[in-house]
This record gives sequence, C-alpha cells and structure tokens, in this order.
Amino acid sequence: MDRIIEKKKWPPKRIVAVSGISGLVLLVVYLIFFRDNGSKIYVTRDRVTISTVKEELFQEFIPVDGIVFPKTTIYIDAIMGGNVQEVYVEDGAMLQKGDNIMKLVNTNLELSYMEQETRIFEAINNLQNSKIALEQNKFVRQKEIVSLRQEIELATANFDRMKQLYADSLISTQEFENNERAYRYTRKQLEISIELQKLDSISAYHRYDQIDVSMDRLYQNLNLLRESLGNLYVKAPADGKLSSFNIEVGQTANAGEHLGQIDIPDDFKLRANIDERYISRVSLGQEAEFDFEGKSYMLAVHKIYTDVNAGSFQVDMYFSDGYPEHIKRGQTLQLKLKFSGVTNAITVKRGGFFQQTGGNWIFVVDPTERFAVKRNIRINRQNTLSYEVVEGLEAGEKVITSSYETFGTKDKVVFK
Repeated sequence: MDRIIEKKKWPPKRIVAVSGISGLVLLVVYLIFFRDNGSKIYVTRDRVTISTVKEELFQEFIPVDGIVFPKTTIYIDAIMGGNVQEVYVEDGAMLQKGDNIMKLVNTNLELSYMEQETRIFEAINNLQNSKIALEQNKFVRQKEIVSLRQEIELATANFDRMKQLYADSLISTQEFENNERAYRYTRKQLEISIELQKLDSISAYHRYDQIDVSMDRLYQNLNLLRESLGNLYVKAPADGKLSSFNIEVGQTANAGEHLGQIDIPDDFKLRANIDERYISRVSLGQEAEFDFEGKSYMLAVHKIYTDVNAGSFQVDMYFSDGYPEHIKRGQTLQLKLKFSGVTNAITVKRGGFFQQTGGNWIFVVDPTERFAVKRNIRINRQNTLSYEVVEGLEAGEKVITSSYETFGTKDKVVFK
C-alpha cells in the first residue's frame, strides 16, 4: 500500500540557498558599515618616530643668537680732517680720558688759524687803544676843570678887587664891566666843562662795557681757534678700551670720519637678531634667558631697532642680575626669548610632521599599536621642544611625530 511521504521543511538545497543569501547580506552590511574604506599605507614601525602626548609645564619662547657688546660705547670721529702724522696707541689699549690717540696734520688749517689769530690780535689791540683813549679823555677833562677852577680863583680875587676899586671910584665903569664879564665867562666855562665831564663819564661807562664784551668775544674766538687746532690731536673721550681702531701713519682722515670707539669696561649688553614675524610681539622689558657655565642669566629687552634688514630686526638686551665673568666682546650666546609665563598644557614633541600638516592634523596610534589614524588637532603656542595642543589630543596618547612626506594623502598608517 502506498505510504504518504512527509515533505521536509528545510531541505538541503533550501538551507544552502538561505545560507548563501544571508552571507551575501552580511557581506553587503560589512562593506557598507564596517569595512575600513580609508586609504592606508604600510610602513615599518622602526622607520617612524612615535611620541607620547604629555600634560606638563609649558612656556612659549624662541631661540635667538645674541652677540656680546659693551653696554656703553663712545665713538671717536675726526673733528678736523688731515693726514695722520703720528699714532700713539694700538687697538685694544686701555686709555684714560684725554690720552692722545693720534695726531693729524692740516697745513691749510694751520695757515688759516695764523691769519685769523693775527686779525683777532689786531682787533684786540684796537679795542685796547680805544679803552686807553677813553682814559686819556677822562684825565684831559679833569685837567681842564682843574685849570678852570684856578682861573676862577684868580678871576674871583681880581673881581673882588675891582669891585672895591669901583666902589672907591678909582676905575671906570667900563673897566669894571669888562672885568665882570670876564669873571662870568670863566665861571660859565667851568659849568660847561663839568657837564661835559658828566656826559663823557656816562658815555665812557657804556663804551667800557661794549669794549669788554667785544674783547671777551675775541678772546673766546681765539680760544675756539686754538681748540680747533688742538683737535688735530685725537684724544680719548672717556676711560675705556680702544677698539675698531685701524689707522696707519700717512692715512688721510676726513672731517667726521669714524676712527674707532671707546668701550666702557665692566658692563655688557647682548644684541640679537629676531625674525621679522615676531616684530609685533617683542616689547621693552620682555625677558630672555641663557645658560652659561652651568648658571642661568636673565636679561630684558632695553631697545628695539624697528628697521628690518634681510628678514630680521635687532634688539638690545641688558642683564638683569649681573653677567658672566668670562664673556667677551663679540662672543655669540644662544638665548631663549620668552613670550609667555610657565603654565600647564597638553604638549606634543616637535617633529617633521608639522611641515606637512601645518599643525592641523596628526596620526594618532591605536591602543593596539598596530596602526595609526589621522585626527584633526589645533596647535597654539610652541617652543624649541614641543607644541601646545589645545584641541584633539589627550595626555597619554601616542602620535607619529616624524615626517609625513612619504605618506601622501593616506588616512591610515599600518605598521608591519
């Protein structure tokens, strides 16, 4: 008898078909949602530099080279031009103020000095003669008054006699009147002479002042001439060390020409060249620091030269708390010019990655340390050791800090 065969719900073919469809669906889901679609590059781990992101004290600064200069320098210029006749000292000599350094010869100047000196002496002699003439005139007036006074005495005695004789009718009226007129004339002459003496005295007083002022000026001019001639001797303007002095006998020095300088000892400054990009960030009083023979020394910006040459500008820095004993003029020292105080910050070590990324992104190593992926970051300040990261990284993470030049546009670095 026939037996009803019960149909199986999951025959092998169906199972195979369902399994195939499920696998295909899973593959599609993986491809869409889970597969790493980013481009990648395989590199040997030893060929990259991996650094750990840290949270530490950070200070922004830039390295600059400072050249040692004397703090105070006095320049020596030729006041008068001429030929170098003698050189008394050599470059590097320690001098006292007023010491002779060299002697110039200027024949034209010496001849001109002699002519002007002669004219001045002539003018002085003329003024002295005028002064003598005023004195002589004073004595002439005095002599004239003395003589008139004597005449008046005689005329008075004679007139008194004439009055008596006239009263006794011994002389005529005409003779008496003539004698009276002579007496009055003599007295009037005395009055006029006395008034003239007063006027002469007032005039002579003012003339004396004018003559004295004129003579003082002439003597001052004479002294200036002598000083000008004395400027042919070039002297040390202050105590110090002579430097930048390379003058030879027979050399011609023009008026105003720079001959050398006097460096005042026992104090120094540093002059540094700074990239023009920082010109707006450098200010007076800004601090700098350098290490010398195991000790740190602090400086402060004292003067800023705003002229930009060859992409840099200069600043002068003064020592804040003393300077090293063994530094010398012309020596170059490396400084740290500070732009901020010390603060806590997330930092990453400086490296070649910055040239390709501009600090906008970095490769962060996965915790498995099998690969690294690109991540956007934001860098703020920097110094010679590290960058300050203000966004995108946490302390303890590891990043690739070596150059990305061979990575191209890859999004993932796989270590092999």
